[in-house]
Amino acid sequence: MESHPFRVLAALLVSSAGFCPAVSHAYALDAQFDCQARPHTFITQLIDDNYIESKPMRVDKNSVNAFRPVHGSDMTVFGFRVYAVLGYEPDDDMFKKGRGQALAGPLYGVVLSAPSESVETRVRAAGSTAKVHSVIPLLLTALICTD
Repeated sequence: MESHPFRVLAALLVSSAGFCPAVSHAYALDAQFDCQARPHTFITQLIDDNYIESKPMRVDKNSVNAFRPVHGSDMTVFGFRVYAVLGYEPDDDMFKKGRGQALAGPLYGVVLSAPSESVETRVRAAGSTAKVHSVIPLLLTALICTD
């Protein structure tokens, strides 16, 4: 008896359907990059919804706090995966102080796994006023909202 490759493939697909994970959708943070949110609100919601760790993984000299995504969380901004979430607001106990001069105003943002040119194109197409900064050329880009 001759085996038909399409029948074999179809049988494999049907029999393995139960072993495939359900398609999941990333939590898109695009709307928050209209730059109208407050850092406290932005960070608190992500902590409360269990998307980021409650304690920062790093605090820069200028008091910008970097929060690590919770293992298994999947966040995107304009289609790019979020590597870290950033935030700082003066006189807010949520944010740890750095060893240097703190920023004068509030800031929130993300570090994305994408080259800055690609991020810039999508940010401007969306009409966002967020600032785009290359962190590691061709690999990581910061997207920042400030007053």
